Amino acid sequence: MEEYTDEEKSMSQTEKNTDQIISQEGCCCTHKIKERTQQEYKSLIHRLNRIEGQVRGIRKMVEKDAYCTDILIQVAAVNAALNSFNKELLADHIKTCVTRDILDGKEETVDELLAVLQKLMK
Repeated sequence: MEEYTDEEKSMSQTEKNTDQIISQEGCCCTHKIKERTQQEYKSLIHRLNRIEGQVRGIRKMVEKDAYCTDILIQVAAVNAALNSFNKELLADHIKTCVTRDILDGKEETVDELLAVLQKLMK
């Protein structure tokens, strides 16, 4: 029988699966890395921390039996925050990684970008 830490017990199955994927591969999708400036890093982490706080707030609302529409409004706010995060990250990706790869003659980057855009637009 498996033994879990208190942290693991409180994690959802999705969080556990994500942690397993990240720990097995070191990343979710690709083995490429991107070094970010301190400003880029701080901005992205700040947004993620706020989103994480919003999600925790939603969990507390559910635990306290908050009214459904109040929870739904907060979920919409999290979705908007995630979309904003995606826009910032995508813009930076195009300005840096994609531009650099195209200038280096790596045209396959355009196909990669198109595939990512298709996934984002589902």
